[in-house]
Amino acid sequence: MYRLNNAGFESYLVGGCVRDLMLGKSPKDFDVVTNATPEQIKGLFKNCRLIGRRFRLAHIVFGREIIEVATFRGHHSDDESGKKLGQQDAEGQLVRDNVFGTIEEDAERRDFTFNAMYYSVADFTVTDFAKGREAIAKREVELIGDPETRYREDPVRMLRAVRFAAKLDMTITPRTGDPIPKLAHLLANIPPARLFEETLKLFLGGAGVNTFKQLQSYGLLTPLFPQLDAILKAPDSRECQFIYRVLENTDHRINSNQRVTPAFLYAALLWYPLEEHAQKLQAESGLNPHDAFNIASGEVIHRQVQRIMIPKRFSTVIRDIWVLQHRLPRRFGRRAFQLLTHPKFRAGYDFLAVRGEIEGGDTMELADWWTQFQHADAPKQKKMLTQLRQEEGGATRPRRRRKRPAAKRSEGDA
Repeated sequence: MYRLNNAGFESYLVGGCVRDLMLGKSPKDFDVVTNATPEQIKGLFKNCRLIGRRFRLAHIVFGREIIEVATFRGHHSDDESGKKLGQQDAEGQLVRDNVFGTIEEDAERRDFTFNAMYYSVADFTVTDFAKGREAIAKREVELIGDPETRYREDPVRMLRAVRFAAKLDMTITPRTGDPIPKLAHLLANIPPARLFEETLKLFLGGAGVNTFKQLQSYGLLTPLFPQLDAILKAPDSRECQFIYRVLENTDHRINSNQRVTPAFLYAALLWYPLEEHAQKLQAESGLNPHDAFNIASGEVIHRQVQRIMIPKRFSTVIRDIWVLQHRLPRRFGRRAFQLLTHPKFRAGYDFLAVRGEIEGGDTMELADWWTQFQHADAPKQKKMLTQLRQEEGGATRPRRRRKRPAAKRSEGDA
């Protein structure tokens, strides 16, 4: 910011970092805006790269840290020649947004009032263009401008409204929230890769349960996860309770600074649609359970990536977790020890443990057995496997001896 100022440009911290500091929170990252164009920014910083098609941004790279620098955005009015600045599709969504303007115009283009506060290092002041301080005091999520127009410009703003409300423990004002259900279908226009990044922010921010419930109340889950539509109609069902429990565990891990993987969450969200589809294939096509399950897992993931792209490094883990749910019940002989060495055993076991909490019965017994087995010493493990064979009746079965084929008799034999 000082380098931009010294070069004769204005520069400000803006958005979430200013908002979080006002709330007494530690900002996750810092965004800078300036009246310098992307090319002028690049001329000042050797460690700069320009990205983006819809709106050009400068990323200033300091080691592993990236500071995002944007040029003040302007309005999409016609220029002097009558040419339309910016490009929108038939739904009103912005597909080109490289229209630069003043700080006042940039503030009007911000999404929520508490994100339109600008901090300057020139005089160490915060300029509040849209009553952001008031929104923070009232703990309200309030959209700038006409909500329907702003949502049509960028449907992801609907997801951001819910994310901020859940993450910051705020309420969405009626004016901001009422149009969301009827415009939720516009999320189908968002590229799947962008929605993957947005869902990570939604569910891996430490407030996943609250976020999920708010997305459900505003009708935003079905556009993101169409295969959950039937499940969501019964919020008290075991399927929904399973998702809530996984989200609770994820929130706890994140808030305890423990690692999480999106693969586990996606495996949970799609587990019951997978089971239902596998049973349907088995009934309609006469497939054996193993083949039906493998085909169904591929088709369920394929359907999901039509809406939200799932990178292969995660989809592979998702399938590993699912397959382990069918392998963990098979514990005889060396199988139990082989499963313990599986690279994704821990993820598969944790998944089984949550299923056991919700489903009870045999699933809970199986999860308890694996809990004991993995922490037992070698003699205890051997004893557990022996006991398991006895319970299944395996110890009483005599080993069948292979019969030798009878020798052919010649005509001269007596």
